[in-house]
Amino acid sequence: MTLPSIMDAEVKGRRILVRADLNVPVDGDRVTDATRIARFAEGMKPLLEKGARLVILTHFGRPKSNEMNPAYSVDKLRPALSAALGVPVKFSDVCAEDSAVILSRSLKDGEVLLCENLRYNPGETANDPAFAAALAKMGDVYVNDAFSCAHRAHASTVGLAQMLPAYAGPLLLEEMQALTTALENPAKPAVAIVGGAKVSSKIAVLKNLVTKLDHVIIGGGMANTFLFADGAPMGRSLHEADQVETVAQIRKLAAKSGCQIHLPTDVVVATEFKAGAENRVVGAKECLGGSMILDAGPRSLAGFQRVLSECRTILWNGPLGAFEIPPFDHATNQLARSAAALTRQGRAVSVAGGGDTVAALNGAAVANEFSYVSTAGGAFLEWLEGKTLPGIAALQGAAKAA
Repeated sequence: MTLPSIMDAEVKGRRILVRADLNVPVDGDRVTDATRIARFAEGMKPLLEKGARLVILTHFGRPKSNEMNPAYSVDKLRPALSAALGVPVKFSDVCAEDSAVILSRSLKDGEVLLCENLRYNPGETANDPAFAAALAKMGDVYVNDAFSCAHRAHASTVGLAQMLPAYAGPLLLEEMQALTTALENPAKPAVAIVGGAKVSSKIAVLKNLVTKLDHVIIGGGMANTFLFADGAPMGRSLHEADQVETVAQIRKLAAKSGCQIHLPTDVVVATEFKAGAENRVVGAKECLGGSMILDAGPRSLAGFQRVLSECRTILWNGPLGAFEIPPFDHATNQLARSAAALTRQGRAVSVAGGGDTVAALNGAAVANEFSYVSTAGGAFLEWLEGKTLPGIAALQGAAKAA
């Protein structure tokens, strides 16, 4: 079902109650990375220009329920938000009480109100209908523009969609379009690069991907577990000896679907996990004694680059090695640059997501060269697993009801 877009709605003079995700890094009271705020603001500015009255709801950190710890106040976000929107931002020190409703009703066309941290109230995470109803009094229309929170069945993501005319915001729609393009309807051949520490944390992801894509490249500790299942010695390498049966299940699904799984054929090993540690390249089944596999080797990288060069869709979640510490970031950096080059040349659509993935792409200085980079974290992973996200289902249900 196509979600209704707020960009197509009449907004002049109406209070637009928008669920944003402005959970950004701060140092004390200063925002240190306003990227998420800037992206949100770009989508909201056209609504303000049309005369919308914007009421913004967001969470910030994980405060204890009913504890108004000032460290988690969203008031500190106002300077960055105001700068990004280009207008002053008013503030309500509560988010679901009469004083907040009064402030929302006092807004004029093109004005903005930011409400205090949703998670100060336990009704938010409990999806309490009474809390959702109190929030609903602040708006005439509800907008979910926080795909990164759509996997949470909270009052501001599910409850509100059932109480007001509900729309999807531009950021949420952009994210859904990118992920649908990469996973549900990809240009073929399509490849996923899946890395990280543990197979057990991405079982559902792998099982879903191998049934939908043509290739899956596996890296990091996850690749070690696959190699271990093939009888490779691990030395002191991170791996999960209890996941051999899971590996067999994933391979069986891949074979049935015609998906080819690619593993490292050579690896970089070291006896110490530290920057600049002495290291060497060995075959993927030659990690002995006190050595640890910390990156994919040059033959592996070349093979992975060949796979990418043959594909029209590239989906990336997780690094190939211990990318945080050089020189074990080499394979991740080089493969990321290859994906970026293919994207620049118009030969592939590239979509990436997940905290470590974003950090790795930033480290390789190519995050801006991918077709789309998601910062959604948990929601991105659940989408890769093929799950229906509660926040999206709520918008679909509202659209069907309308």
